[in-house]
Amino acid sequence: MEKQNSIIEINHVSFKYKGSTEGLLTDVNLSFHQGETVLLWGASGCGKTTILRLINGLIPHYYSGDLEGEVIVDGKNVRETELFNLAGIVGTVFQNPRSQFFSVDTDGEIVFGPENIGLPPEEISKRKDTVVSEMKIERLLNRSLFELSGGEKQKIACASVSALLPEIVLLDEPSSNLDWNAISDLRESIRKWKEEGKTILISEHRLWYVKDLVDRVLYLSEGEVKKEWNGEGFRNLSETEVAELKLRPTSLEEKYIDAFTDDMGQITSKHISEKEGAKSEDSSTRSADKEEKVILSEFCFSYDKKRSRRKLSKCIKDGNKEVCEGLQLCIPNLVLPEGKVIGVIGRNGTGKSTFLRCVCGLEKRCPGSITVSGKTYSGKDRLKLTYMVMQDVNHQLFTDSVKAEVMLSMEKEDEKRCDEILDRLGLLPFKEKHPMALSGGQKQRVAIASAIAAGAKLLLFDEPTSGLDYAHMKQVGDMLRNLAKTGSTILVSTHDPELLALCCDEVIHIESGKLVR
Repeated sequence: MEKQNSIIEINHVSFKYKGSTEGLLTDVNLSFHQGETVLLWGASGCGKTTILRLINGLIPHYYSGDLEGEVIVDGKNVRETELFNLAGIVGTVFQNPRSQFFSVDTDGEIVFGPENIGLPPEEISKRKDTVVSEMKIERLLNRSLFELSGGEKQKIACASVSALLPEIVLLDEPSSNLDWNAISDLRESIRKWKEEGKTILISEHRLWYVKDLVDRVLYLSEGEVKKEWNGEGFRNLSETEVAELKLRPTSLEEKYIDAFTDDMGQITSKHISEKEGAKSEDSSTRSADKEEKVILSEFCFSYDKKRSRRKLSKCIKDGNKEVCEGLQLCIPNLVLPEGKVIGVIGRNGTGKSTFLRCVCGLEKRCPGSITVSGKTYSGKDRLKLTYMVMQDVNHQLFTDSVKAEVMLSMEKEDEKRCDEILDRLGLLPFKEKHPMALSGGQKQRVAIASAIAAGAKLLLFDEPTSGLDYAHMKQVGDMLRNLAKTGSTILVSTHDPELLALCCDEVIHIESGKLVR
């Protein structure tokens, strides 16, 4: 590719983060044309996010480390250019959208960029209206960012970037927290940016929704570009060739898409019977009546503080049907099989994360109780029974090493068991590293390792495979199945059909805070 036609040039760049003994990128040479859409493809920790940080200037202006070589963006040397001078040229949607928010409400966040570069009020208003209409996010206006689901936050992040009209758009795992409809909207946004001639770089593990949009694909491994395809060559790769790279497929069978977009509840009957070895050997020989049960009662919740825990409980017991109106969650009774993996599905913002937070006791105003093996747990007692891996794992990483993080969850420290857990999740080489120095997918696995170490009776996972490549997604699925075999009951909220098909015994479907099947 000729450099004189390039809007981005990465010349002989090597980089390692401060405190790291090994280089993450090694003598990387890349250039990108104006208007080109490029997919950065590779396993977690291969250097995809680091390349995006080099282009938007976060390296070296925010993330310090040893940087060799030069990065030129739109004729500007990034090392010598202040971040605010790149803001109007490069727009980035991060893997964790919360890390890029500056406002507390959705409207303010969408217009923050245009306001920050001093555009006239009329132009700001025009851009906001255009972006909201094109991205179909009218229902997200006039909302607090703190009340949005992970997928809804991702939509607002995309809208705020789009409102800046940047020449270059960087997307870091943009679909990781999105449901099927939202991914479809994201695809249309990328298509529109492509039609407008923007240069688009996408770091992504989910390949099926971008395969028809990309002009070029770069496969990274161990900090180097190992393979490269043009768009047509990438689309012609067989599933066997993709599987050999241990990455997610470039297409998904229609049955998955149908199950999620048309009738999500059908995932149970259509796919669970097709999992390879997902059920334990004795599950088919036991009748449902003889299975041990986990009973969830009075799981109703409202973010409105006027609806106290006591008031909700009284309304439920009195049979007041109007109590459901305006609640973010209303599941008065739910019976689950003990020692199984149960998927929780539903669209973005429908109450899945709220449900998990209530079950584990994080939402104190929820009057719910859990009965396991004849013993009932309510209030703070639920914290002893459960362990939750959050959607944003940065909230639950506390120590200065991966080993210490896992040991912290153990009732009695056991370094041998810690090493076994880390090894099964591919984290043993990182046991002495600081968790916050890891990639998003690696952090996710550290949190999962901590949950396993806790040995809780009821384990809750909120989007545990967001940001994970295929190999690590399969590892997580296998771990969840094995945990269920030890007697733990697993609730896993996910938009990932491959994970559902791999490990879930049953699936519950939540819409608008209510159990629909």
